[in-house]
Amino acid sequence: MNVPLLLLAAATLATAAPAWAQAPAQASRAYTEGPVVDMSYIKTKPGMFDRYMQYLNGDYRKSLESQKAAGLVLGYTIYTSAARTPQDHDIILAVTYKNWGALDNLADRADAVANRTFGNTPGQRDQQFIDRAAMRDVLGGRTYQQLILK
Repeated sequence: MNVPLLLLAAATLATAAPAWAQAPAQASRAYTEGPVVDMSYIKTKPGMFDRYMQYLNGDYRKSLESQKAAGLVLGYTIYTSAARTPQDHDIILAVTYKNWGALDNLADRADAVANRTFGNTPGQRDQQFIDRAAMRDVLGGRTYQQLILK
């Protein structure tokens, strides 16, 4: 056996070994990976809670129902909570995706659905964003993955 062939065989075994070692570890996990939930923390401006909820019941809902029909999202939920401080959120928007991969190139796919649903131009979408900013502040967000116990 010549040296280059021997080196190639050794390299192949070295890269394959970690995969063999991981297989039993993955099989022994006490959970499976579930859907991914993206949470946005919203603080409505004074006197704007009901107006913002009207927006959520209108265009926001229509947009997410269209994304749901297109298979981009599994579902969405709206939560409210008592603000602990004047700077705290009072609304949480939660959107559920099948897995982390569903977030890849999501903006492009969601824009295509929005264009079919609303027929808006980018300028109109920018104005709608400005209109929403008059009602609320986005304080941030987090993305979580559900772990389902076996």
